[in-house]
This record gives sequence, C-alpha cells and structure tokens, in this order.
Amino acid sequence: MGITIASPLYAFVEKNQLREMLCTFEACIGLPVQIIDQEGNILESVGNAPKFCREFSRFFPKGETCEGIHTAAGKRAVEMGESYLFSCHTNLNHIVFPLISQNCFLGSVLVGPFLLEEPDPEFMVDIDSRYHLPTHSLLELYHELEDLPVIQPGKAGQISKLLHYLFSNLITDTRQQYIINQGKLHQQSRINESIQRYKILETSQKPGYPFEKEKDLITKVKTGNVQEAKGILNDLLGYVLFSEGNSLDVVKSRAMELCSLLSRAAIEGGAATDNILKINNQFLKSMQQINSLDDLCFKLQETVEVFTDSMFNNIPVKNQEVVRRAIGYISKNYAANMTLEDVANHVHLNPAYFSTVFKQSCGSSFKEYLNMVRIEESKRLLANTDYSVIDIAIASGFEDQSYFSKVFKKYTGLTPKQYQRQ
Repeated sequence: MGITIASPLYAFVEKNQLREMLCTFEACIGLPVQIIDQEGNILESVGNAPKFCREFSRFFPKGETCEGIHTAAGKRAVEMGESYLFSCHTNLNHIVFPLISQNCFLGSVLVGPFLLEEPDPEFMVDIDSRYHLPTHSLLELYHELEDLPVIQPGKAGQISKLLHYLFSNLITDTRQQYIINQGKLHQQSRINESIQRYKILETSQKPGYPFEKEKDLITKVKTGNVQEAKGILNDLLGYVLFSEGNSLDVVKSRAMELCSLLSRAAIEGGAATDNILKINNQFLKSMQQINSLDDLCFKLQETVEVFTDSMFNNIPVKNQEVVRRAIGYISKNYAANMTLEDVANHVHLNPAYFSTVFKQSCGSSFKEYLNMVRIEESKRLLANTDYSVIDIAIASGFEDQSYFSKVFKKYTGLTPKQYQRQ
C-alpha cells in the first residue's frame, strides 16, 4: 500500500492513474519508485525499499535527512528542465523527475536507490570517513549492499529518458515548463561562454561594443534565420553583462534599445507594422514584471524569435522561400550597386514577375525596400561613428551624397547632419 498524504499534486493528477503509472514503471524497470511531495514526504511508493537504507538511517547526523536531499535534487531538476541523476549521502544513486504546474514545484517522481558499479570495500571506507560508524555496523551495511541492483551508466541514462517521456505529460503544463527551463539553461550557458571570451580578449585589449554583431543580428532577423539570430543575441548579451556587470536596470535599458532596433528591422523586412508594434508593446509591458537577469535574457530571446517569425507571416506560403532568399541577398549586398535584375537572377525568376511578387509580399517595391535597408544602415553609422556624410553614404550603398541626403530626409524627416547631431 502507498503512503497517503494530502498534497496539492492531487489537484492536478488523478491518484489512481498516478499509482498505476508507478506500478507499470516498476514492473518494467525493476527499481523502487516513489512519488514525493515538495518537502520530500512519500505520497506513493511501489517496490521494496532496501534494508541498507533502513539500517543506515539510524546513523544520520542531526538535521540530515533523505527528504531534504530528495527535495533539493527535485528542485535542481526543475532548473535543468529534465530528469536528474544524483547520489545521496551514502553514494547510492537515484533519478528524480520533478512535477510542476504554472512554475509551482509540486513534488517529484523518485527512482532508486541503485548502484552504478559493483560495491567494493572502498565504498564503505568513504562512508566511514564521513559518518564514523562502528565496525560491526559497517560490516552489516556492506553485506546489505549485495541486495542493491547494479545498473550500468548507459542504462541509467535510458531510464532517465524513459522517466521523462512517461511523466512529462502527466500535468498539462509540465512539459512546456520543462522546455522553457531547458531553454533558459542552454541560453545562460551560451551567454557565459560569450562572457568568458570577452574576459580573455580583455587581457590583450579592451573590447568595444560589437556593432558588427548587432548588424548581423538585424540581417538574421530580416532573413528569418532564428537559430543564428539567437546565437548572435546571446553573444551581445554576454558583452553587456561583461561590460556593465549584473545590473538588471542597465540590461533592461539595453534590451529596450535592442527591441526598438529589431522592431524597425522587422518592419523593413516586410512584417506588418501593427503586429510589430503589438510585439514591442508586449515586450515593454513584460519588462515591468521581470526581476531576474535569466528571465530578462530569455524574454528577449523569445521576442527575437517572434520578430523573426513575423517577417514571413503575411507572405503567401508559395512565395515565402523566394522572398526570404531575396531579402537575405539584399541584406548581404545592399552596399553594392544592386539592381532588381540582380536579385531576380539570384532567386531564378523573371525580373517583372519577381517585382510583382516582391511588392505583393512586402508591401513596398524593390527600390523602396532597398532604400529603407540602406537608410537604416546609414542611421546606425551616423549614430555610432564619426565618419563623414559622404563616407556613410557610400558605405550604405548610395553613390551620390545629394541623392542620399534627399532619400534620408524622406524617410526620417531630417538631414543626415541633423540626425548625427541628435
């Protein structure tokens, strides 16, 4: 019989179904399995607990409990977003899978204990060095180890995956929350790698703000390349955290600037203006509720994904790939003397037909779109460099300074010099 304790978990999952799943798992795997609540108390238990654990519990130091270790492991698994293989105070192995709803930790599925290799005398020597047990108790416990199952590491990994597959859909939003947590963990790992690179670079020279990476991020968003856009974003976040420290307010300020930049990039790329403004407003509202750097970085990554996806939402499916390739080509080659025919050849379409498809899909003609891209690049250079207007015009793809100034004022309402002095 399982041990029954009132628990919030039963508000989310039917008790009999839960026990049936435990019985099925134990019958197939042959390891004890339990459901424990958020404090480590046993709610359901299937399979026999080993005598080793019962005997050793007499020697626990004050304040040290299995419940505490199991609960800590469950919370660690929440952070990781997956099953967690861990060793308890006696070096016995367990696998824990946390159960959560709406970011609330309800408890865990606990499998074990088991060994990853056959025990030897050194196993008990290590325990004795920490707990100083009487010799006769050590011998008795060593004898009890023979009853513990030995699971090869590879199989333990497979059991861990099976546990995830079986129980991740038990509570409606559990799987989605684990996906989010895994995403956060992966993103923080990438950001930390970026921070370390900038620290190494600092030993030889102080790195400046990577404007080229910001430019690359805009290009990736315009071309719908989500994965590469996220990678560049994490590198930029690494630089901000490296240079500004862990100031949430500073990072929020940089995040708002970047979101504004991405909004313009998405609109230039053909996304519907009203949709982009809604995304931008939602991001700014969410910022008020964010109280940690991890959550802020992840929210910005989500926003980059939404901006990138929105680029092609209003384009008919049959034209999406053609327009995506055309926009990518323009983003990489706008500084060159580019013509409609050049882009049409790149996407293997008749120039007249390509012109029609492009305008229907993006809402602007090829020439209008190319000018918008060039003006956005010139705005970036005017704001962040000391280059002359003629140099910026050429770098942005305009061969004539007078024409550049005329187009710039049309799109911004200011001359390049006025914009530079702001």
